[in-house]
Amino acid sequence: MVKSHVLVIPFPAQGHVIPIMELAQRLVEQNVKVTFVNTEVIHNIVTSNWINKDGYKDLIQMVSLPDGLDPSEDRSDLPKLVKSMSQSMPDKLEEFIKSVDKEDDSKVTCIVVDFTMPWAIQVAKNMGIASTTFCPASVATLAGILSVHKLLDDGIVNDKGMLLKDEMIRLSENMHPIKTSNIWWVCFDDSALIEATFQLVLEAKEVSNWPEWFLCNSTTELEAAALSAYPQLSPIGPLLASNRLADQVGHFWQEDPSCLEWLDQQETSSVIYIAFGSFTLFNQTQFEELAIGLELSNKPFLWVVRPGMTKETTTTFPNGYMERIGSRGRIVSWAPQQKVLAHPSVACFMSHCGWNSTLEGVTNGLPFLCWPYFGDQFQDKSYICDIWKTGLGFDKNEGGIITRGEIKSKIEELFNNEIFKTKALDIKKKVESSITKGGSSHSNFCKFIEWIHEKDSHAKAQLNQ
Repeated sequence: MVKSHVLVIPFPAQGHVIPIMELAQRLVEQNVKVTFVNTEVIHNIVTSNWINKDGYKDLIQMVSLPDGLDPSEDRSDLPKLVKSMSQSMPDKLEEFIKSVDKEDDSKVTCIVVDFTMPWAIQVAKNMGIASTTFCPASVATLAGILSVHKLLDDGIVNDKGMLLKDEMIRLSENMHPIKTSNIWWVCFDDSALIEATFQLVLEAKEVSNWPEWFLCNSTTELEAAALSAYPQLSPIGPLLASNRLADQVGHFWQEDPSCLEWLDQQETSSVIYIAFGSFTLFNQTQFEELAIGLELSNKPFLWVVRPGMTKETTTTFPNGYMERIGSRGRIVSWAPQQKVLAHPSVACFMSHCGWNSTLEGVTNGLPFLCWPYFGDQFQDKSYICDIWKTGLGFDKNEGGIITRGEIKSKIEELFNNEIFKTKALDIKKKVESSITKGGSSHSNFCKFIEWIHEKDSHAKAQLNQ
């Protein structure tokens, strides 16, 4: 018998949907009914790419709400999308919850919402529903939000979120120093995006103390210093389907599993896996430098080149490239990344350093070649290169390009220095201990489940009085 009903609401971006979808599936495994609320556009994409969704059809319901934009409008315009959602979706969410509550035994127990959706927390508060905030990013990234008033008071950023001082600071006494230029919202190139994101930061900070739980996709084994500064956070990560021996859900593109067969034919710890997530864009010059750098490495490589990866209309490989690399290189439009990273043939991960990808690489004991693009990725790179010391970053030339020679050089350095692999395997063991029974993340998740069921029991007891 289902005891509780939880509404789960992600921010409509790939890196946000996947980890909170994993959380939703873990709730289902604990006899919790889940209604997963996407925007209409993301709902259609996710459900079309979810092959085995029938396995959860009795306990997970995928629904959608309009985001307020016309079908033809550009969802990649984040300031416009965020503004539209915050204006149009609160009333629609409240109406939806009321319709759900009219159904027998389906009253919503709790709302779990992405930390970048503060309006949804406001809806829960207005309706008297228990709420939980979920952060899919690192705690170091979240610290920027929780410390925003200190950044304003110290003159680090102005009231529009623009960087005023480029220096090293500590967001708390125990945390490692960070470059103020790596604070996640100041890393965007577009000033309008910085301003819109900063407004979201201020709103998120305002409601950050309202939810009864503040979950984060991290672990004390990776972020002990940051977590010690914010005891209100409950780390339950890494939230990876591979930890349950399950398939990852929530992709915006169709995976190409044939690359796993190609990996089977490669030698152990020989392959460079290259993937830059769902947002990274290259100009044609940089794309060609990367392609030739991989060619010059003389290493087998698996490269994810998703549609629209370059700023130009079409992505063009150098003349004769495919013929020259032959079977040594495999190029796919999207890969089953968790399975790829767990494959024994993979030696290292060239990554944009999004937090999901970082956790996936860490969990599999892989060294990194770091190529951040925007936002929190620069802070994640700092973890990898400066704190955990499990990878290397690339240096740009005077024209802002990472050259083929730089790429070849860093690949050689990573492959020739065993210390990176040794440190990566050491961190892997520590992270594994956190998600096993008795570990910190496992214990926090169990306590959260108990709280959900207690909330449900209390609500039903009040109805029966």
